[in-house]
Amino acid sequence: MTQAATYNPVEIIRKKRDGNVLSDDEIRFFISAYASGKLPDYQASALLMAIYFSGMSEGELLALTDAMLRSGEVISLSDVPGLKIDKHSTGGIGDKISLHLAPAVAACGVRVPMISGRGLGHTGGTLDKLESIPGFSTRLSIADFRTVLRRTGLSLIGQTDTLVPADKALYALRDVTATVESIPLIAASIMSKKLAEGIDGLVLDVKVGSGAFMKTRDEAYQLASTLVAIGRRAGKQVTAFLTNMDQPLGRYVGNAAEVLETLQVLSGQGPDDLVELTRVLGGEMLRLGGVVATEEDGHTRIMESLRNGEALQRLQRCAAMQGAMIDLRDPNEPWLTSCLHPYPVFITAQEAGYVSAIDAEAIGWAGVALGAGRERKEDTIDPAAYIYLDRKVGELVEAGEPLCHFACAPDWPEGRRERARLMLQNAYKVSMTPPTEKPLILDVLR
Repeated sequence: MTQAATYNPVEIIRKKRDGNVLSDDEIRFFISAYASGKLPDYQASALLMAIYFSGMSEGELLALTDAMLRSGEVISLSDVPGLKIDKHSTGGIGDKISLHLAPAVAACGVRVPMISGRGLGHTGGTLDKLESIPGFSTRLSIADFRTVLRRTGLSLIGQTDTLVPADKALYALRDVTATVESIPLIAASIMSKKLAEGIDGLVLDVKVGSGAFMKTRDEAYQLASTLVAIGRRAGKQVTAFLTNMDQPLGRYVGNAAEVLETLQVLSGQGPDDLVELTRVLGGEMLRLGGVVATEEDGHTRIMESLRNGEALQRLQRCAAMQGAMIDLRDPNEPWLTSCLHPYPVFITAQEAGYVSAIDAEAIGWAGVALGAGRERKEDTIDPAAYIYLDRKVGELVEAGEPLCHFACAPDWPEGRRERARLMLQNAYKVSMTPPTEKPLILDVLR
């Protein structure tokens, strides 16, 4: 596209609405114009909806990803030694994996430049969890991002104003236009951000199940294949794992609460599913980063970093450099014992039996209703709101015993509190026979 080339945005919208293929130039024009403020939200919303219903060809998707990537700065990390490997999750309930995975991998000798997002729809966001830590800043300049990465082996930030601004604008718009679940839009959003980071390789955690955007294994496989193909076309090492999101990860859902659970994992404890996913994803990141020869060696190294405290030390060093005002290693730190709302409300079982299913999406929306997520993009997160799963799938419960409990601000609107309570009550299914156990790792694409 020449600099002078212009297109009618209405015609572009109509063309995609009618199921036709947009040219590279049309896509670049539209994305550039929207990112620079020359097109209004309602026209971008219309194109998003047209893409949602009509899909995109491989060529359109590559053009969209490239246009979004080039809407802002592309980071160079050539001055940071070693291979740089990141991880990205497509979003799940209770998914705090990045918070302990990044320092564990860094402790094993691979640099992790991680640019994360906020909660989207019913899923939580890494930035919201990090910002529940007093003083922790996710808004670093690119120069400071490089410095933290060089000195600690990791840095955890959000998008800057100059980094993929087109995605930042479209990301917020997707959340309020019911276009979140579109595979082309998800893929372009993820890969434009990741390719802008200056990474050498990427491990993808593609969620599938009731708490994921991809509800079926076929949908998740399609998304994973799309992401891997984009990464390879860009010359990056990419591995995608399909992982089970039919129930929340860990026990806690909520921002400060998930930080507490992260610290359990970094202390060599924590729920089995969190530890297992950290082991698997981290082992592959170490393999891509060239510090181990096999996944198995990587698994061993990751577990050692969790048990010996090196991963926790890395997180604290990173947090301190990014402004955190507390010591995450200190079990007597006052914030760690007071960061959650008191006076929990318990959801109890009506009958005895095995927990046979938990509607993870309902848990996610209940968290949103309590203030742990956003109903509108301008909403403020309450970091102290949380849900705790007293029982998970396969566990026994007696009538009257707690299935889960939650807490929110004392002055929280009663209507939203009651809505959350009903969603949590209905999220649990109890049966007389134990359910069939489902694996956490469903598939791997390399």
